[in-house]
Amino acid sequence: MKPTTGATLLVDSLVKQGASTIFGVPGESYLAVLDAMHDAPSLRYVNARQEGGAAMMADAHAKLTGGVGICMVTRGPGATNASAGVHVAFQDSTPMILFIGQVARDQIEREAFQEIDYRRMFGQMAKWVAQIDDAARVPEFIARAYRTALSGRPGPVVLALPEDMLTDEVTAPAQLPAKATPADSAPSQQAIDQLKSMLGTSQRPFMIVGGGGWSQAAREAVTQFAETNAIPVGVSFRCQDYFPNTHPNYAGHVGIGIDPALAKRVKESDLLLVLGARLGEITTSGYSLLDCPVPAQPLIHIHADPEELGRVYSPTLAIAARHETMALTLASLGTVRQDKTMDWVRDIHAGYDDFFAIPPKKNPGMVQMAEVMKHIDAHTPDNVVYTNGAGNYAIWVHRFLTYGAWRTQLAPTSGSMGYGLPAAVAASVEDPSRTVICFAGDGCFQMTCQEFATATQEGAPIKVIVVNNSMYGTIRMHQERHYPARVSGTNLSNPDFAAMARAMGGLGETVSETSQFPDAFARMMAHDGPSLIEIRIDPQALTPAKSLDEIRDGG
Repeated sequence: MKPTTGATLLVDSLVKQGASTIFGVPGESYLAVLDAMHDAPSLRYVNARQEGGAAMMADAHAKLTGGVGICMVTRGPGATNASAGVHVAFQDSTPMILFIGQVARDQIEREAFQEIDYRRMFGQMAKWVAQIDDAARVPEFIARAYRTALSGRPGPVVLALPEDMLTDEVTAPAQLPAKATPADSAPSQQAIDQLKSMLGTSQRPFMIVGGGGWSQAAREAVTQFAETNAIPVGVSFRCQDYFPNTHPNYAGHVGIGIDPALAKRVKESDLLLVLGARLGEITTSGYSLLDCPVPAQPLIHIHADPEELGRVYSPTLAIAARHETMALTLASLGTVRQDKTMDWVRDIHAGYDDFFAIPPKKNPGMVQMAEVMKHIDAHTPDNVVYTNGAGNYAIWVHRFLTYGAWRTQLAPTSGSMGYGLPAAVAASVEDPSRTVICFAGDGCFQMTCQEFATATQEGAPIKVIVVNNSMYGTIRMHQERHYPARVSGTNLSNPDFAAMARAMGGLGETVSETSQFPDAFARMMAHDGPSLIEIRIDPQALTPAKSLDEIRDGG
């Protein structure tokens, strides 16, 4: 045993838990940790430009790797900026740990410089919030933080680090806690028997998958189960890579912008089997897709967190089980439905193919976003990572791209603007060999556009497509519906985004006609550094189906 410091114990504990990358913005309150990282070559510190971006990078890193995302920020403004990413991780069920440098312990409760009580601040948006006051207990707190973030419904943990605690000398423990794994939960045999009985007699079952805590193995198991039992599978909001989109059992996207024909099929089903999805507002189209609180059809709801079961919808059968464990259990059941109705599956997948095709009706203007998306879909590798934030541009992203391989979609189910660019940086840092394409609207991009400079510094060859219609499109859409022709606060006067990309060390191009896009995209794909295409679209082209004027007129 030998003396060590709280900061060194923290770094050693992170290495023991398998951390590889830390996203953050440096601050004086945790300089001791940065110093300790100097002697830990296995840890990479990605220096983001703003703490909100750093926290979103950590969230995306966790989604991509299946591990725990790590973010470090300083106190006060650093922590409040980072809260945007913590909220994403909470609503998206993403395991993440936010470390916050805190004022010294002898200054607590004096409203010292940038002091905040983080237990109160993050209480509703994290699974556990704590402050480490004793350096000797750092390994204990880190091990618990990892286990808490991973277990049950995954989510974020927040740990405050008083700066004087980080420099305290303590005796190093003989052994650090082992790498944490999520606590498992499995269905009872009685629940499995009831599930088999309900599924065995159904004629039009429908399965919805989503939520956090998934893996490649879980996806493969669900695919096998659906295939064996002729069950169509829909994916919840922004979980489109949870089931191979080209598979004949794939039903499509159950979320914002759901195909009306698919919504009708969900309502016509005689059994709903929901694995992992929370059945929240977005997945249920504002709680209208299913009768509330008792659905018209029997509902089997499976979720890792028992508190999610029956929160809104009363299930016929509620099963509290970890999503991967339950997926593997389902695959092991073999054939459950003896009288398999293949027409039901074929009709639903045919509906997906129809919705996936380019609509006959053209959008206003010189750029047809559906055609742009189809070109991207046809000229990218199967393992491409697509990222996006929030805005009407995402309707085209969700509808016209194929998510074939596992972890090819990184997008916030929380609907947070600005997520796409930090997520792209994190994905490219994790695996520079994979093509990473970020989609953003003009408003969305400007929430975190400074992280393009992070990509340049980190050598992350991200590809960014900014869809510029000079307004906050989603808010304008709602504004026109509820307050037609009374435009207020939704217009944007934008910079030259291509020039901005060049100023930050990347390639920048501008497209104003569909015909210009293929060549610009080819140059982007060939460029070995960060690159950006700004697509200037007609403000009337607000959705694939309706123009701004049609929405204003009540169409």
